[in-house]
Amino acid sequence: MHLLEPRAQPSQLMRWTAPLIAIGATLLTGSLLFWALDKSPLASFYVFFIEPLTSSYGWSELLIKACPLILIAQGLAIGFKARIYNIGAEGQLIVGALFGGGVAIWLEGSDSGWVIPAMVVAGAIGGALWGAIPALLKTRFNAEETLTTLMLTYVAIHLLSYMVNGPWRDPEGMNFPQSIMFSDNALFGLLIEGSRVNTSIFITIFAVLAFWLFNARSFLAYTLEVGGQAPAASRYAGFSAKRTVWFSLVISGLTAGLAGVGEVAGPVGQLNLNISPGYGFAAIIVAYLGRLHALGIVLAGCLMALIYLGGEAAQVSLQMPSAITGIFQGMLLFFLLGADAFIDNRLRRPA
Repeated sequence: MHLLEPRAQPSQLMRWTAPLIAIGATLLTGSLLFWALDKSPLASFYVFFIEPLTSSYGWSELLIKACPLILIAQGLAIGFKARIYNIGAEGQLIVGALFGGGVAIWLEGSDSGWVIPAMVVAGAIGGALWGAIPALLKTRFNAEETLTTLMLTYVAIHLLSYMVNGPWRDPEGMNFPQSIMFSDNALFGLLIEGSRVNTSIFITIFAVLAFWLFNARSFLAYTLEVGGQAPAASRYAGFSAKRTVWFSLVISGLTAGLAGVGEVAGPVGQLNLNISPGYGFAAIIVAYLGRLHALGIVLAGCLMALIYLGGEAAQVSLQMPSAITGIFQGMLLFFLLGADAFIDNRLRRPA
């Protein structure tokens, strides 16, 4: 019988190599999966990972899907470094979309140029408030944030369903659970003709630069990381544990809320039950795959976006079920966590 024993000094080189190991293991297992389904692995991988990038439209769609993943993961990484695990970014995205979409509905018919800025601010506030609830429960009642953030996601889903089936349902929408289509001044402007790429991309670019500078130069980022890696040393140094919780959950909620506004004021164009294909959950994988580093998250977000596109292509070309996307996402996370486990620990044969 073997046991895992913590390593005195885990290899930093292997820590950065772990994502490549996880990707390789995912591809190997994926080839076995395609073979078991009587599909050619090479042809399947071409459809999954190459075909979506053979056109300018595919590249634009990659950008559209990568932006919310990168934006959310940037905020989640702050908390993960501090060992504050926000699993409810999907709910925070939905609430941000509700706040931002509510502004668009309220100002329907307005010619003001302040509609989009107001939606962005409202979405950020909505996501931050939804993140503040588990922060309050954590600091006041010591409630586990992994559970409270996840449970609040389902509350947000039901809140969205209530609003688009009730007060905000489009009276001319043939009874479908959706709001009115937002007017042009409540939508981000298109950047590339013939694509869905819009100006919300600048929010993601700004967030990447801001979080990179924050992690590289901020003393607060240092205190958050110390609090996550060495809680006793953090308390001895006088760093506030409550401030860590509040900052981590509110900031990650804020970025998720911004991502929600980017969806409803971008490619979706309204409030409906399909605002997100699970970006809030997939962003957790993106954060860890990017090693909680601002620039690493950009690369990981592009890979995850490609998996979304590949899953859609596989459904059409290979007649695969929609679950294929989630399977590849799950395998990637499983192998990444497995690689990390053996980087931080080693097998020891008991005496």
